[in-house]
Amino acid sequence: MTLQLTVPNMACSACSDTITKAIQAIDPTATVQADTKTKQVNVETQAAETAIKQAIVDAGYTIA
Repeated sequence: MTLQLTVPNMACSACSDTITKAIQAIDPTATVQADTKTKQVNVETQAAETAIKQAIVDAGYTIA
């Protein structure tokens, strides 16, 4: 499943690294592409969408 999420408070490469690690803690095989300019996070995962969103929120970010 591919998810396209908007994370408005993702500001730098450290943020994208944190989000990637949070998602891969849920699904180690997930492919994560986080673009700080567009605030878009594209995730290819087998995990549930709610679990991915919760991992991002738990890492301290908001999802629009």
